[in-house]
Amino acid sequence: MSMIPYDPFRAMNTLHREIGRLIDRDLVEEGVMSQWPLRVDIKEDANQITIHADVPGMDQKDIQVNVDNGRLTISGERRFEDEAKREQYHRIERSYGQFGRIFQLPTTASVEQIQASYRNGVLEVVLPKLDEMKPRAIKIAVE
Repeated sequence: MSMIPYDPFRAMNTLHREIGRLIDRDLVEEGVMSQWPLRVDIKEDANQITIHADVPGMDQKDIQVNVDNGRLTISGERRFEDEAKREQYHRIERSYGQFGRIFQLPTTASVEQIQASYRNGVLEVVLPKLDEMKPRAIKIAVE
């Protein structure tokens, strides 16, 4: 019989790993966790806000972009295509299942003019700003 050394921090390390795993997941809808994290870049300029989301290997039909109650939701599902031959794989590292992110829309966004496009595994969502919210220069009159 071999002795196993006591590690007083083992439970804390396990908890730390579990919390890290949960943080890497995102809410798809209220109370529903996504099975893989949707990574995004968000850029803003004077005319629009642009969101780039990495969704490699997805078909356009499997991605949904919705706007409701001032929130933009990007969600979908990546399916494992070879489910019948799953036991033949040596390693499966890519994530499969549901994914999603919810973004609170700023009051400056024009909800009616939101556009989405998908190319080369990247979803681009463009949120144009309302005209009255765009910065403008005020000419100073000389008296």
